Amino acid sequence: MKQGKSAVKNRLGALIYKESLQIVRDPSAIFVAFVLPVILLLLFAFAVSLDVRKVPVGVVLSSDTPTAQSLAAAFSGSRYFTVLPMRHTQEAKAAIIASKIRGYVVIPADVETRLHIRNNDLLIQVIADGSQPNTANFVTAYAQGIASLWLAQHGQSTVSPVSVQPRFWFNAELESRRSLIPGSIAIIMTMIGTLLTALVVAREWERGTMEGLLSTPATITEILLGKLLPYFVLGMLATLGSALMAVFAFDVPLRGSWLVLMMLAAVFLIPALGQGLVISILAKNQFIAAQLAAFTGFLPAFMLSGFLFEIDSMPWPIRLITHIIPTRYFVEALQTVFLVGNVWSLLLTDMLAMLLIGALLFVLARAKCHKSLEG
Repeated sequence: MKQGKSAVKNRLGALIYKESLQIVRDPSAIFVAFVLPVILLLLFAFAVSLDVRKVPVGVVLSSDTPTAQSLAAAFSGSRYFTVLPMRHTQEAKAAIIASKIRGYVVIPADVETRLHIRNNDLLIQVIADGSQPNTANFVTAYAQGIASLWLAQHGQSTVSPVSVQPRFWFNAELESRRSLIPGSIAIIMTMIGTLLTALVVAREWERGTMEGLLSTPATITEILLGKLLPYFVLGMLATLGSALMAVFAFDVPLRGSWLVLMMLAAVFLIPALGQGLVISILAKNQFIAAQLAAFTGFLPAFMLSGFLFEIDSMPWPIRLITHIIPTRYFVEALQTVFLVGNVWSLLLTDMLAMLLIGALLFVLARAKCHKSLEG
């Protein structure tokens, strides 16, 4: 029995050593594991942003009374708008048609009369470019907010007696980067885990060396483990590097612990590597395997994981599909551990879901690989 365990240990060690040498000699694997995450993190950090800042808007000022000037100055002083002063609405309409501004605010010539008489006339008029709905909502909401704040500062508050003071938990500054970067780590790890392993067995079949491996005393399970464990270590190192970059280069707070973060990464790599392994076994061709990895790994992870688009706002059939995408759980778990902390009630649910999907993928990979042997 001891000799049997020793033989298994030796065979597994030899397979891991062989695959590790192959990784070291393959520059593409090193590039995908260590250079690609840096490039993608830089792109996600600087190129992808959901924050709306400095939206160009026009302010049509029809009179130069102190009240009108004060109200116009309130818009000019906002950090959310870049104001283009205008005199006539025709000028503003031409600018919005030419996409020079995303909306405009009309301060009427009789603004003082409207302010003091307090009849039902509107104080200002806000026109927004509806071709970009999110920006249009932003322009109207913030314009109304600036006008209300200005009225309150001048003792003319018209709001209800109920005072609302919003508080934003976990991301008080509402910086989208703090949510996007943890999610981008999940997308990057999906890409690395699925793409790297998708090429592993396919490369052996393509080069004709798989038959040699199968003729050795090593079992199918030992061969698969020998191929996956080096990539598991590679994925853990890539996750650690990405997380260090997120915390120290992009100032994303890590309110949970590093140990829990790495535990999540280890659990997530099980379905990610399993998915790549299934693709690799089925494709037996590196080009097709790479295409399938991108189609079944990266695209669903990017579109359906909740990284960019809210899952709750998707149609219910699509919401059902998201439950079989492991990246969905990893994105949620990373955002929790980065922005909230070690909330085990949430993290354990995500980890169990990832483990279940990973187990199913490995069972499928083992079954398909056995059939290939018989064939």
